[in-house]
Amino acid sequence: MKLLIDIIGWIGSIMVIAAYGLNSYQKIKSNSLVFLLLNLVGGIFLIIYSVYYTAYANTFINVVWVIIAVPAIIQLIRKKK
Repeated sequence: MKLLIDIIGWIGSIMVIAAYGLNSYQKIKSNSLVFLLLNLVGGIFLIIYSVYYTAYANTFINVVWVIIAVPAIIQLIRKKK
């Protein structure tokens, strides 16, 4: 189980960093579905990882990260309809 959690944590970290990097170099926009999904899924994976290791400060920031991403995705989907 520990190995799976570690893999989830690494994937989450890579996703969040990828979103930030791609946005910083203007490869994706901050209001794109790709950017928002990378942040959402990456944040969820990091929540799983930090809860497993009882790193609650890290859990808190990732919960906020996800709370920001979800309404942004909903807004983007509504705008496209």
